[in-house]
Amino acid sequence: MNEAFRIIGDDTPGGILIESDHASARVPDDIDLGIDRALLREHIAIDIGVAEIAELLVQRGGFSAFLGNVSRLVCDFNRDEHDPGVAPIASDGRAVPGNALDHAGLGARLARFHRPYHAALADLIDRMKPRLILSLHSFTPRLASRPDEQRPWHIGILYNRDRRGAALALDLLRQEAGLVVGDQQPYSGTMLNATMDRHAEARGQLYVGVEVRQDLIGDAAGQAQWADRLERIARAVAATAPLS
Repeated sequence: MNEAFRIIGDDTPGGILIESDHASARVPDDIDLGIDRALLREHIAIDIGVAEIAELLVQRGGFSAFLGNVSRLVCDFNRDEHDPGVAPIASDGRAVPGNALDHAGLGARLARFHRPYHAALADLIDRMKPRLILSLHSFTPRLASRPDEQRPWHIGILYNRDRRGAALALDLLRQEAGLVVGDQQPYSGTMLNATMDRHAEARGQLYVGVEVRQDLIGDAAGQAQWADRLERIARAVAATAPLS
């Protein structure tokens, strides 16, 4: 396990790779974000439920997972290096004073976390040649900065220019009764897709970007239910990929 990431599961070539940028709330002891540590349990610090879903899926065979190993407040791996959100000074109305970094401080943060993460992910994709990358995120049902705005979607599918995996995933999810499915909701992959733009779209790699609502996967029962659903979707989409 590296400071910036961890890899679990079966990385046999041709499998399904789960990639989750925001799977941890860990803050290294030598970094002071200047926030109440209770905030590390909230959505601004971690994509709640995604690590547990990944751990369930890798037990089922044919899945590997590449998981971020520090809080998104320390380093947001789903941002380009030049994006101010890579070490955010605020998130959903909460100030993060410890991220008021000078040029040298930001450079050190990127060299310590962001660059090793993306170098290792590129290496894993080169070695594994996955049939599918499942980019796994979760979202809060309501932003603190927009308390009157309820997000109705149970799951959203995100993509940028390459819609192959997303189109099939959307079709399959819409067949499930009672499921509210977002197409580029609650976020648009044309704006927030940095990791998949770099490691999937730039390679022509089949992928599906997923956002699951956090109140649905905050406990073991919900995580198991959504692991089942995502396994079905991921295997169905992966089956459409040509064998290399």
